[in-house]
Amino acid sequence: MPPSTLPDFCNLGVMLRVILIVNGLGVLAGVARSPTWPGWWQEFLPIAVFIQPGLLASLLLLCGVRQLLAGRPYREFVFTVFVLEILIGVAIFFGMQKLMPGDTFLSIPAVLAFVTLATSIVLFYLNLRSRAWSPAITEARLQALQARIRPHFLFNSLTAVLSLMRADPRRAERVLEDLADLFRVLMGDNRELVPLQSEFVLCRQYLELEQLRLGDRLKVAWHIDKMPDDALVPPLILQPLLENAVYHGIEPSTETGEININIYRNRDHVYMVLRNPYRGDGASHHQGNKMALNNIRERLALHFDVEASMKSRIVGSQYEVRIAIPYTTRR
Repeated sequence: MPPSTLPDFCNLGVMLRVILIVNGLGVLAGVARSPTWPGWWQEFLPIAVFIQPGLLASLLLLCGVRQLLAGRPYREFVFTVFVLEILIGVAIFFGMQKLMPGDTFLSIPAVLAFVTLATSIVLFYLNLRSRAWSPAITEARLQALQARIRPHFLFNSLTAVLSLMRADPRRAERVLEDLADLFRVLMGDNRELVPLQSEFVLCRQYLELEQLRLGDRLKVAWHIDKMPDDALVPPLILQPLLENAVYHGIEPSTETGEININIYRNRDHVYMVLRNPYRGDGASHHQGNKMALNNIRERLALHFDVEASMKSRIVGSQYEVRIAIPYTTRR
């Protein structure tokens, strides 16, 4: 059985789950206290007044202390959570007694019972979910997803290199080195987040290989002036999209096409926007892009839960993919 891990209370997905669980328990408490079914919401309202400030204070404190408890035993983390929750519950109870001195809808025993029950259920659920998404399972899923991402351009690239062997052997050697670097990453252990700078270098090498084959038909516009080099991203997050952009947007036409890549940071998120020519005269374009998008969307969820997003749309004659991930420099 995999070891218990500390939940990340700074993660938006974890916060939303905690809020839903605790408020759900509040609804059940309102139903239990109400003598009639239609009046449950009247019993729930004062409970909600107690729950909401407690939830806010709890999530903020737990987000702050998680880094202090990093590397500590899980039982120490659980003990700290229970102590904090009881202190917060008691403090809010006495605060509400001062604001509403005549109101006796809650008592200290009721507060302690609710806080203990809610904390136990939340920690049990998060621990159960953590085990279900344990590193072993997550790594296996990431490896399975990663196995689908393999460039189809190997044969064409090797053919292009062969054509250079006599005309420009030094350039052919450099191309083979780039190809080796690319496949070293593709076939490597891609479970951990990597610096955005290394992902950019990999994508540039890939596009240079494609330009060797396609020549002037492929133009690339990089907009990376505001790119945070130290941001951590899932490996091979852009390369499959670039591969699809070349395969579906550039190859079918004999005209020159441009792939536009814009990477920038805005506050606490990193945005990656990719545009390529859109040709809506075949179903393979949609099917190929759909597989790559679903693949990357699931990998983003495995790494960032609900804090990452990916959207695609058709803008005129351009196909656009926009990825947003939280800016982080810690693995």
